[in-house]
Amino acid sequence: MTPLLEVTDLVVRYGEHTAVDRVSFRVEEGETLALTGESGCGKSSTANAVLALRRPERGSSVRFAGQELTTLRGRELRALRPRFQPVFQDPYASLSPRTPIGATITEPLRVHGRPVAGRAAELMELVGLDPAYAGRLPHELSGGQCQRAGIARALALGPRLLVLDEPVSALDPSVRAGIVNLLADLQDRLGLGYLFICHDLTLVRHFAHRVAVMSAGRIVETAPTHELFDAPRDPYTRQFLTGGRSDRRREGR
Repeated sequence: MTPLLEVTDLVVRYGEHTAVDRVSFRVEEGETLALTGESGCGKSSTANAVLALRRPERGSSVRFAGQELTTLRGRELRALRPRFQPVFQDPYASLSPRTPIGATITEPLRVHGRPVAGRAAELMELVGLDPAYAGRLPHELSGGQCQRAGIARALALGPRLLVLDEPVSALDPSVRAGIVNLLADLQDRLGLGYLFICHDLTLVRHFAHRVAVMSAGRIVETAPTHELFDAPRDPYTRQFLTGGRSDRRREGR
């Protein structure tokens, strides 16, 4: 069966610096793969390449439902973008401060020429956000409510894959569980695949089906979550899981 997302030999460079070094992984439909590691290990650069926001080096492969993304340009890439969408770390920064929440949520529909009528309320209800808030601006909502709006916006075009880049790390601890439970419920209901960028090991263990551990731009170990936490094979993984630091770490983007 063709994976929802298949990344092979991904290389991302910034000038002379190699941020991602021959990374390979897959995400199946309905699965959460957590990509974790120390700050600067290359997690976000990997996510940007998957989202086609950063072009990887020649020889890299990013395939969505069997279709190669790295060779697509212009209209072809635009046609495929609705099927994979991001959810960002800072819920306020990802929303326009001067645009009402309802209009922000339905903006992708307008951009892609799809019907908008009634969709704001439907999407807000889907993520547990009162449709009465559609006319409010982001600063009038809590961080958790804004993140729900960001998730609703990501779902507007009916994607199959969400790239979740630290989606709860900027939220108060009291509201994190609600967002995580929402994401789990949406995955069950919609069959979504998640690439989950996260440094919080407690959350990774609770939420992910499989885990890929990155160090210095490379994936050092990938395993089902319970196997990785119960019996990690790589020395770096063992050190990382116990809160140690490794001399393999280097700065990245």
